Amino acid sequence: MSIVADIAATYRRPAAILRRRLQAGQREDRALAVLMAGCALLFVAQWPRLARQAFETGAELDMLLAGSLMALIFILPLLFYGLAALSHLIGRVLGGQGDHHSARMALFWALLAASPAFLLHGLTQGFVGPGPQAAVTGALALAVFAWFWLAGLIAVERGRA
Repeated sequence: MSIVADIAATYRRPAAILRRRLQAGQREDRALAVLMAGCALLFVAQWPRLARQAFETGAELDMLLAGSLMALIFILPLLFYGLAALSHLIGRVLGGQGDHHSARMALFWALLAASPAFLLHGLTQGFVGPGPQAAVTGALALAVFAWFWLAGLIAVERGRA
């Protein structure tokens, strides 16, 4: 299946789609590509909010975009590798049977699959501004990400992936 079809299917069956994606074997290049695609979409999701902020405050849009680029493309992937390792270690302590690659893919795929929700949140922040609508879409995006990640992580640590 294509990436877009897998993302759409993840909203119905997150663990099953992760299992199918893991059947391709342990390839770190694919894991890194999934992570970088998710981080790139998070960066794009920030553009409307940053444009609004630049308009309202008179700040340089280029500088705001550069800071967001640095944080989301260069620093966040490193933090995600650490978070995946930590989640796998916690899973092992609790009796999990998965491996590091599967735990990484559970986290990285959750980020990429939840990116439409993060894009909606970015649009809401850009067009509506701060307020209850932005809070609701932000909470929704975070809940979708957490649901995908935990469903995938539980599946891989139980040995079902």
